[in-house]
Amino acid sequence: MHEWLPKSVLALRDYSRQRFVADLLAGITVGLVALPLAMAFAIASGVPPQSGLYCAIVAGFLVSACGGSLTQIGGPTGAFVVVVYNIVAKHGIDGLFMCTLEAGVILVLLGITGLGSAVKFIPRPVVVGFTNGIAVIIASTQIKDFFGLKIEKVPGDFLDRMEVLGKNFRTLSVEETCIGLLALAIIIAFMRYVKRVPGYIVALVAGTAAVLLLHLDVQTIGTRFGGIPSGLPKLEIPQFHANLLRPLISPALTVAMLGAIESLMSAVVSDRLSGDKHNPNVELVGQGIANIFSPLFGGLPATGAIARTATNIRSGATSPVAGMIHSATLLAIVVFAAPAAKFIPLAVLSAILFVVAYNMGEWREIPQILKLSKLEIGTWLASFLLTVFADLTTAVEAGMIMAVLVFIRRVSLTTTVSMVTEEYVKAGHAHILQNKDIPGYVAIFRIHGPFLFGTTEKMEEITSRIDELPPVVIVRLRNMTAIDATGIQALETAIEAIRRTGRKVLLCGARRQPKELIEQSGLGAHVGEENMLNSISDALERAKALQTSVVHA
Repeated sequence: MHEWLPKSVLALRDYSRQRFVADLLAGITVGLVALPLAMAFAIASGVPPQSGLYCAIVAGFLVSACGGSLTQIGGPTGAFVVVVYNIVAKHGIDGLFMCTLEAGVILVLLGITGLGSAVKFIPRPVVVGFTNGIAVIIASTQIKDFFGLKIEKVPGDFLDRMEVLGKNFRTLSVEETCIGLLALAIIIAFMRYVKRVPGYIVALVAGTAAVLLLHLDVQTIGTRFGGIPSGLPKLEIPQFHANLLRPLISPALTVAMLGAIESLMSAVVSDRLSGDKHNPNVELVGQGIANIFSPLFGGLPATGAIARTATNIRSGATSPVAGMIHSATLLAIVVFAAPAAKFIPLAVLSAILFVVAYNMGEWREIPQILKLSKLEIGTWLASFLLTVFADLTTAVEAGMIMAVLVFIRRVSLTTTVSMVTEEYVKAGHAHILQNKDIPGYVAIFRIHGPFLFGTTEKMEEITSRIDELPPVVIVRLRNMTAIDATGIQALETAIEAIRRTGRKVLLCGARRQPKELIEQSGLGAHVGEENMLNSISDALERAKALQTSVVHA
């Protein structure tokens, strides 16, 4: 049973007053940060702003209470904007609620059956392609409100949307553009120079104050939506439409997969920053429960929010109690301060989403992918283009098919048939470990078999025991038959983790395909050519030289 207990239960075993005070301050801080984001994501998704707030309140509480991560913050995120917008456009708000319920059930089943680990079988180029495409679409949907363009209805299709925006750009509002630019400047300045203060909140307050004090004629939450209802979210069972069950299966799978991917990615970030280790299956069960209850209160789909989780940890959170307080903070704002929300200008929320789109886009990954093989580049490009020009459901389905094909291709390349010759036997002596003297200042790890997406979590065999390792770590690649972009990233992450402790890392014995991709990706140069050795014999000689230089120093 211990394996299925939520982190909230485990954390309370040694809970203290000091930890509660830290969680209280962190929860209030991240609650204030979540306020503008929740409303912005809802508006971008084509639903009223309160849907985002209700999601953050209900789902945010349940993710913390029932999940498997110590400091995870759940709620609406940019990943869902595109798919939610399309679902609402095709099937209405009841269709969205039914889809979210289905996705919640799928997530619970993934967690209970242990299939949550299947998420790791999505290769890195596919995930980057999704996030790049989602970021572009989110940004394109915010151009109208940021510039105050006079357009009655913006098309859902990307190309049609850009055409309509271009034709009507001359109708921009100077006041709304200035409000948007002011908010954008404030957010960027605070993110760069005053990181401890939430720039989103400062921009929200400054933009709202400018509208009120200067009596600006701009679009606000009040002019478009009539404001936000005050009071507690009401439990309302969505209207059931049997004819929508089948058409919503595919979107529900998309929502579930996106939710699983982002929540587990966020949980990994949480682990890295907090020093904890999340339980992926319990986390998916918690995410599923949150997505079952969120639509019952009129909320959006929810998942782990990476930026809000990082803010939570940096603000001092020590347990899931901080996430529950974040929800309580938002609930208090809705109950006591909802009428003030009608003055919030939409241009400010658009500025916030521009920043969110940029931050979630993972643009720094693109140059790394372009250094890899044509398979990785083609997979990334197809995922990106399908997300932008088709729809996210199609992109997810195509991405999974491409993942399978890439995996088959990679594995097929690992099969070789060759004749054993005298030269082959002699050449192998430099690689075998049996007759080597391994000194105490060296630890050797080997990677055996294809190191592709779906296998990279096995690097924890190294990273989980970093503090116990000697000064020099050798990673033997002789029996690693293939590697891909996800493997490169996992290897680089492990190397960086070891280096941060002051230890040296050597790679040796890489075969042709892994060696070529390591060099193409820039990882070889990052490790240092002098630390990329041909054999274990050469690696032990290099380790001896490094240790000697340390002793003499």
